Amino acid sequence: MPTFQIYNVIPTLPAALEPLREITFNLWWTWEPAARRLFRHLDHDLWDRTNHNPVRMLQLSRQARLEELAQDKTFLRELKQVHDAFKNYLARQDTYGKTGPAATIKRPIAYFSAEFGFHESIPNYSGGLGILAGDHCKSASDLDLNFVAVGLLYRHGYFRQEIDKEGAQQAVSLNQNFHHLPIREVQRDGANLLVSVRILDRDEFAKIWQLNVGRINLFLLDTDISENNAEDRLITAELYGGDQEMRMRQEIMLGIGGVRTLNALGIEPDVFHMNEGHSAFLALERIRRRVADKKLDFYSALQIVASANVFTTHTPVPAGNDSFPKDMMRRYFGDFAKEIGLPFDELFSFGQTRVDRSDPFSMTILALRMSRHSNGVSKLHGDVSRSLWKDVWSGVPVHEVPITHVTNGIHTKTWMAPEFSALFRKYLGEWEEHITEPDFWRRVMDIPDGQIWETHQQLKRRLVDFVRERVRVRRQRIGDSPEAIRNVNRILDPEVLTIGFARRFATYKRGALLFSDKERLKRLLNDTTRPVQFIFAGKAHPRDEGGRALIQQVYKFSCEAGFENRIVFLEDYDSYIARRLVQGVDLWLNTPLRPMEASGTSGMKCCPNGGINLSVLDGWWLEAFNGNNGWAIAPEINDGTVEFQSEVDSNSLYQLLENQIIPLYYAKPDGKLPLAWLQLMRESMRTVTPIFNTHRMVKEYTERLYIPAAQSHGNFSQNGCEPATHLSQWKSHMRKVWPQVRIYDVQVDNKDRQNILVGESLQVSAHVNLGDVDPSHVRVEAYHGEVENGGVKNPSVTILNPSGRNGDGSYVYQGSVPASESGAYGFSVRVVPTHPHMMQAHELRLIAWS
Repeated sequence: MPTFQIYNVIPTLPAALEPLREITFNLWWTWEPAARRLFRHLDHDLWDRTNHNPVRMLQLSRQARLEELAQDKTFLRELKQVHDAFKNYLARQDTYGKTGPAATIKRPIAYFSAEFGFHESIPNYSGGLGILAGDHCKSASDLDLNFVAVGLLYRHGYFRQEIDKEGAQQAVSLNQNFHHLPIREVQRDGANLLVSVRILDRDEFAKIWQLNVGRINLFLLDTDISENNAEDRLITAELYGGDQEMRMRQEIMLGIGGVRTLNALGIEPDVFHMNEGHSAFLALERIRRRVADKKLDFYSALQIVASANVFTTHTPVPAGNDSFPKDMMRRYFGDFAKEIGLPFDELFSFGQTRVDRSDPFSMTILALRMSRHSNGVSKLHGDVSRSLWKDVWSGVPVHEVPITHVTNGIHTKTWMAPEFSALFRKYLGEWEEHITEPDFWRRVMDIPDGQIWETHQQLKRRLVDFVRERVRVRRQRIGDSPEAIRNVNRILDPEVLTIGFARRFATYKRGALLFSDKERLKRLLNDTTRPVQFIFAGKAHPRDEGGRALIQQVYKFSCEAGFENRIVFLEDYDSYIARRLVQGVDLWLNTPLRPMEASGTSGMKCCPNGGINLSVLDGWWLEAFNGNNGWAIAPEINDGTVEFQSEVDSNSLYQLLENQIIPLYYAKPDGKLPLAWLQLMRESMRTVTPIFNTHRMVKEYTERLYIPAAQSHGNFSQNGCEPATHLSQWKSHMRKVWPQVRIYDVQVDNKDRQNILVGESLQVSAHVNLGDVDPSHVRVEAYHGEVENGGVKNPSVTILNPSGRNGDGSYVYQGSVPASESGAYGFSVRVVPTHPHMMQAHELRLIAWS
C-alpha cells in the first residue's frame, strides 16, 4: 500500500462574496439571525455538519456553489443587507458607552475569565460560568463599553459527551484546529506576538489569539507552541483538566500572563474585572509592576491595584473555590515575594482569612483582599457570600461584609428565537432599543393569544423534530435494533405539556428529584387526557462520580416501561441544544438544594420565548417570582436534613404538577387555546425579560462598580501615586495604634430606659479613649436593633457626635437612637476608622466594640 501525505484545498472566495469573510471573523453573527440565515443558505447540510461554524464552511464549500451564489441576486441582496447592518452596528455613535454614564470611563475595562461560551462552534467553555462570560461580552459590545476580555485558548476545549448503551457518560476529548475558528494570531513586526511568564525555574511562553466580539476584542493565550517544552505546552491543553499543579500553572498564565498580554498590546485598563477567582494572580502581577516601575512599596501599590479591581464570586460553597497548599505556593511564589519586597508568609496570608493560619491559600480570598469591589451573582447569593467569607473581615457584622450583588442575566437576542423576535417587533416595535424598560414590555399583554400560541407551538414542533433526530443518530451509533430506530418517531408529542431540565449535572442540582415517586410520575406521564413529558440534558464533570451516576440514573428511568417516549435524555448538551430547549419547552424545571444555586440563568432564557419557570426559590428565581409568572417549589426547611428537604420538595413538585400546572395547561375554555396559561406566558415575558438580561447586568456593573473603580484608580494614581502612599502609611499607623482604642462608661441618659415611648429617642453617651488615634479618623456609632438570640436583627447604625473631652484625654460622644416601633431592642457602641480615601467602610478590618 502506498503512503499518502495529506494536504488541504480550500476554495477561492469570489469578490462578490468577500463581505462574508468579514462577517465570519466577528462573532456578531452569533446573535444576528439574518447573518446565520446567510450561512444556512450557503449550504444547509454543511452548516449542520460543521456544527454551525462559518469559518469551516468557507474552507469546505464547493467552488461551484460559491460561484453560483456570487451570481445569485437574491443572496447578494441579503448579503448586502447583513453587511450594511454589521457596518452600521460598528459605526453607531448614540450608544450607552459613548453618550451614557459609561462615557466617563476613558481607559478600558479588562474582563478576565477562565472560560468563554459564545457559540457551540467555539467550544472554549464548560458551562454556566463561560456562557455568562460570553453573554457579558456580547452586552458590553452592544452597549459599546470601552472593554477588552482575556482568557486561555484550550486545545481540547471541554469534552463531547456520549451516552453508552448502559447510560454511562463517556467523555470524548475535542482536539481543536484553531485555524477552523474565527480567531487570528496577533502579530508584531511580522511575527507572532509572544508573552512570557516565569513559572518555577523557567520562562514559559504564550502565543496570543484575537477574537472579535462585535465592538470588543477577546485575547486568548495559547502555550501549545514550539518555544515551550512538552510539559509546558500542556498548560492550555484542557479546560479544568489535569491535577492541582496544572491548575496552578493555568491560573498563573491567565492572571499574570493576561496582564502581560495587555501590556504587550499597549492596553492600559482602568478597571480589572475577575470573573471568579481563577485570574486572581493578576492582582499580584499588577502590584509587582508598580513596585518595579513606580518604585512603590507593596502596600502603597496594593491601594492602587485594589481600587481598580472588581471581583465576582459565583460559588456558594468553600469547596468550589480553588486553593493551594503552602508548600506549593512557596515553590511557585517564593521568589515572587522577594521581588515585591514582602516576606513569603505575609504574602501567603493574603489568601487566608487569618483566623486559622493552617488554612491553604484560597484564590477567592486573594481576590477579595485584592479588590475594593466584590459581588455575588444574585441577591440571595450576596447574602450567602457575606456569610461564607465573613472571617475575611473578622469582627465585622455579617450584613456589613463588603460583598454586594449584581444579579446575572442573559444576552436576550442570543437566546430569543427569531420567530419571537419578529413577533415582538411587529407588536411592540424595536424591542432591542428598550430591552431594560419594564413599561415597554407591558405591551406583550396586547399581542393576540393566537399569535403567541402559534409561535410557541411552531418552536415546540421544531424541538420535537430536533429531539427525535438526535435520538435517532445516537441509536444508530450504539447499534440499536432497526425497530428501536423506527420507534424514534413515537418519542414526544408536540401537543403534550413539555417540561425541560438541562444544566450541569452536579448532585446539589438534584436531577433525579422528579423520580422520587415513580408510580406517581407514571400516572402523570400516561394520563389519557392530560399527559406530560420531560426532556433532560446536561454534562457532569468527568471526575464527578455523583454527577455521572445521576445522568445514568435519569437515562435508565427514561428506558423503563411507562417512561419511554415521555422522558428523553439528550446527549452532548451544548449551547445549540440549550437554544432548542429554552425556545421550545412549555415549562422549565429547576430543583437545586437551596441555597446552593448562586444564580442560574437557564430559566431566564425560556421567558422571552414564552416559557414559564417551575423552580425552587433559589438564585435568581427568588427575585423574579411574583406569584403570577410561574411556580415556586416548597420553601426551605431551616432545621431539616437534606433528605427531609428533598422529600418535602418532591411532594411539592408533584402537587404543583397535579393540582395547578397540568390542569391549567389543558384548560381550553374556547376549545382551542389555554387562555389562563397564555396569561402566565405573558406575565413571564413581561416581568423577566426586561430585568434578567445582561444589558441590565452590565449597566449595573458599570454604574455601581466599574465607574467608581475607574475614578478611584485615577485618584490614587495622581501626583506620582501620592494618595496611595499616604493611605498606605495612614493604615500602617492605624494598625499600630488601634489597640489603644477603648470604649467605656456607656450611659443611657433617659430617666426610664425600660419604658421609652414610640416616637421618643434613646439618649446614648459613651466615653472613648483614642490614645494616639486622631479623632477625625474615627466614627463612633450606636449599633442597634431588635433583640434576637443574644444579638440584634435588622440592625441600624446611629452616629454619635463628639461632645467634649475628659481630663484623662478620653472623648465623650453622644447621640439619639430613635424609637420608631415597639418591641425589645438592644444596642452596643463601636468605633471604626474612617478616611476620605477608603473605599470600603471596613477596608482596614479594624473595629472596637463596647
